[in-house]
Amino acid sequence: MTDQWNRYKVELDDPIISWVEVTPSDTVDLTSVPRAIHVAVGGNVAMVDGDGNVATIVFGDGEDKRMRPVRINATGTTATGIVALY
Repeated sequence: MTDQWNRYKVELDDPIISWVEVTPSDTVDLTSVPRAIHVAVGGNVAMVDGDGNVATIVFGDGEDKRMRPVRINATGTTATGIVALY
């Protein structure tokens, strides 16, 4: 398949081009920082930012949020079907 858009730089506001299902972990960081987070079933998502700060953000069912965490902790996370969007 040919991707006519692959030669263009991807900006934060551009459409999502890839995604990875996330298994929350209190010790393992995401492989790269996403542009956004999606959850299938809403609840709390405990995220760690690049400075090590932890915040718990509430997501609704099927919601995307423009968050750029380095890790999603298992402790404190109740949402399921979490996907990192790139």
